[in-house]
Amino acid sequence: MFNNFEKKTGVKMDEVMKLAQSLQGANFKDEKTIRNVINKVSRLANKPVSKSKEDMIVKAILNDKVPKDLSSIEKMIKKKR
Repeated sequence: MFNNFEKKTGVKMDEVMKLAQSLQGANFKDEKTIRNVINKVSRLANKPVSKSKEDMIVKAILNDKVPKDLSSIEKMIKKKR
């Protein structure tokens, strides 16, 4: 499973795990923290995030518009297909 993830994304699982560990206890009500996380993920995935998209993500997180559990995320993904 991890090999498929690495092949599809080009991101090594150990890097994902390091990121996950660094996010434990992060204050996601703090805009600066959220922007730092977005930038870390963007660099890790080698996918640039425009300022407008970053602003949209920050706003969604600060306004609790982001799903908090896996089933909600799955429903959201299925809707967009």
